[in-house]
Amino acid sequence: MKILCICSQNREQGISPVILNQINALKKQDVDFDIYGIKGKGVQGYLRAIFSLREFLKNNSYPIYHAHYGLSAIVATLAGARPLIVSLMGSDVKEGGWQQWLIKRFAKRRWAATITKSEELADIVGRGYCKIIPNGVDTALFKPMSQQECREKLNLEQNKTYVLFAANPERPEKNFALAKQAFDNLNLKQAKLIYLKDVPHNEIPLWMNAVDVVVLTSLWEGSPNVVKEAMACNRPLVVTNVGDVAWLCGDLEGCFVSGFDEIELSKNFNRCLKFSENHHSTKGRRRIKNLGLDANQQAIKIVSLYNSLLKQHNDL
Repeated sequence: MKILCICSQNREQGISPVILNQINALKKQDVDFDIYGIKGKGVQGYLRAIFSLREFLKNNSYPIYHAHYGLSAIVATLAGARPLIVSLMGSDVKEGGWQQWLIKRFAKRRWAATITKSEELADIVGRGYCKIIPNGVDTALFKPMSQQECREKLNLEQNKTYVLFAANPERPEKNFALAKQAFDNLNLKQAKLIYLKDVPHNEIPLWMNAVDVVVLTSLWEGSPNVVKEAMACNRPLVVTNVGDVAWLCGDLEGCFVSGFDEIELSKNFNRCLKFSENHHSTKGRRRIKNLGLDANQQAIKIVSLYNSLLKQHNDL
């Protein structure tokens, strides 16, 4: 079975590592892929992509097309890619406007299947049209490692307390200002707030294992992979209550789900730092596996969806 994956290729590092991680997991299930990368930002860039993809499809045919993210899915739909499976990420649905309007209508009338990462997103799009399959975690890459060795590799001080903001602070939806204000309220002289910016995906486990606490204060998320990745590394966490994080964390000790009030967030920072000092690590990795969120486990669900769709079209 060969699938055409349709996705954005506008990132400096190319295709999103979340999508590549899923493709690699699916390849282990004997699914082959070609990738059509959409280049060009903004409405005009995506409009041009409709015509270039349409030309590509005239000479290339696949049994299934799989588009990732709302704009790429809209391009694939208007270019005539059918049957089309769409994976929605979160921001594409949550931002609303014309994009959400098209997503809801295409999910109902044009897409063969729609995958959302959480029940919240399924409710927005229309639960009857959605399959809920969160992204899985590459647990071979994201795993507990020696904090001392990771700090040595990253040239971090051994005797300092580090809190990692697990996103690029320049992305407004990640809400770095709230994390910084809540952290600054604690006035900790031996602690430092650091963040991920232009860090290759395969180096993120080093940063997670090097720090004492991982924090994410996003305004919205679907099913944030970075939270699952931190859990797979057994890292203590402070996370705002967005997407499915309350379900992900459950009653996991060392994982603090917070509101957006900076005082409440500061208190959760303090609790998490004390937990890290006393226990160092959580049992997040065990919870990830118990929830079935290993990338290979999630890939099996997607392959089942592919096979079901192929059978439907073969029976027509």
